[in-house]
Amino acid sequence: MSAQLLVIEIDRRDAGRAELRLTGDLDFDSAPELVDAVDALRRDGYRQLVIDLTGVGLCDSSGLSAFVLAHRGGSAPLRLTGVNAALRHLLDRTGLADLLELPPATGSDVVGDSDVPAAG
Repeated sequence: MSAQLLVIEIDRRDAGRAELRLTGDLDFDSAPELVDAVDALRRDGYRQLVIDLTGVGLCDSSGLSAFVLAHRGGSAPLRLTGVNAALRHLLDRTGLADLLELPPATGSDVVGDSDVPAAG
């Protein structure tokens, strides 16, 4: 199975606020694209960033690292939306859910350990 290229669409909402919509896989090859996009927005004065992950099929450890780097570069919390159950589980297990701003979990977001694919 081939990786799905990452597409990042940026919507500059108003002064200081932007939304990034991701589609594809957020992995070792594409995570630097997200970091670069966030860095460019921050240089342009955008402080409140929302990352919509509705279109993301896969997020590996490099994607998680990109979230940390994006968070560290700003003065306001990085907000993630459209987080699927498997990614929410990873964010919870790694402690990143406490670092990043996530919407409240819904019943459909709850995943058990048996529902998460094994790594490797």
